[in-house]
Amino acid sequence: MSKQGAVKNNQTAEATQPTLSQQEILRYSRHLIMPEVGMDGQLRLKAAKVLLIGAGGLGAPLGLYLAAAGVGRLGLVDFDVVDFTNLQRQVTFGSKDVGRRKLEAAKERLQDLNPEIEIVTHEAKLSSENALDLLRDYDIIVDGTDNFPTRYLVNDACVLLGKPNVYGSIFRFEGQATVFALKDGPCYRCLYPEPPPPGLVPSCAEGGVLGVLPGIVGSIQANETIKLIIGQGDVLKGRLLVFDALKMKFRELRLRQNPDCPLCGDRPTVTKLIDYQEFCGLRGQEAPPETAAVPEMTPAELKAKLDAGEDVFILDVREPHEYQICHLGGYLIPPAELPRRVHELDSARPIVAHCRSGQRSAKAVDFLQKAGFRKVWNLKGGILAWSDQVDPSVPKY
Repeated sequence: MSKQGAVKNNQTAEATQPTLSQQEILRYSRHLIMPEVGMDGQLRLKAAKVLLIGAGGLGAPLGLYLAAAGVGRLGLVDFDVVDFTNLQRQVTFGSKDVGRRKLEAAKERLQDLNPEIEIVTHEAKLSSENALDLLRDYDIIVDGTDNFPTRYLVNDACVLLGKPNVYGSIFRFEGQATVFALKDGPCYRCLYPEPPPPGLVPSCAEGGVLGVLPGIVGSIQANETIKLIIGQGDVLKGRLLVFDALKMKFRELRLRQNPDCPLCGDRPTVTKLIDYQEFCGLRGQEAPPETAAVPEMTPAELKAKLDAGEDVFILDVREPHEYQICHLGGYLIPPAELPRRVHELDSARPIVAHCRSGQRSAKAVDFLQKAGFRKVWNLKGGILAWSDQVDPSVPKY
């Protein structure tokens, strides 16, 4: 080949390499002057394809910081709408976004933050039918979900596809983060071989979460994602980082790949995606089996009985701090205290138990039935339904 032809080929190769525009160089200048990132690292970020599962609490800082960092293609998976209660922690959204599709609002915010990148939205509920197709085209998967079936689904799909799974979880004041499914590293099943019994672990809607916590944990996930892309630092492989916001302490737990893991072990038995609702004991039920068939009373039925002057005893099985938010004037016995305070209740009187949404009170009714109470009902939908259907002046939380 002539010298002129070689020069021409080199020029063609250089032209096809990803580059940064002057605008991008200015935007990412604080990255570019760091030797650990530099031009090479920023170009890796531009070429990277990252998929965020969930646009909620963890998804907010993840989306904001990965978009700002210059991840070239950022995929978002969600199917929910913005609720007013989201605004305490899901900082992607504002009050004007309440009622909008989360993906629509998130894309608008992230594209405004960085118009140089591509935002791809997947308006779908992740399932065994679509997970492999959705995840396949991305380099790194970031788990921002809040339920066990989807966590197992994301984990299994990542292992089967050979994709890193940047994991995070939050509850009340505690958060966790690690990176699963790296070569020779553990997966989610190595840490949690079996899901907890249905109803044992309350959701954030029932147990609450400190608003700033997803910002901290999600930022850690974003940090690990960027390190994976630029190939710098020690990622959280085989290490579970546990954060206690009340004590302001971080702990690190060592994780090892389980040779007997049914997914990533020496003799895997899980070789395809399964029914994760069934695996977690949730298939075909909205409540745990022991509480699914308790007798219920609607808010309208209870209101009619009270208006008629019937002798109905209202049992409130929430916590004292919830009672301070709002109440129906009922007799307060928190769930943990019910077994030792059951003697305070008169089994001869009709009792209607309620909580915030009806889940805890369903368990309370089940307990009372087993203790010999016959005239006991669960207020269907709890105090939330009472506010919607009977008295809107009762605050919802």
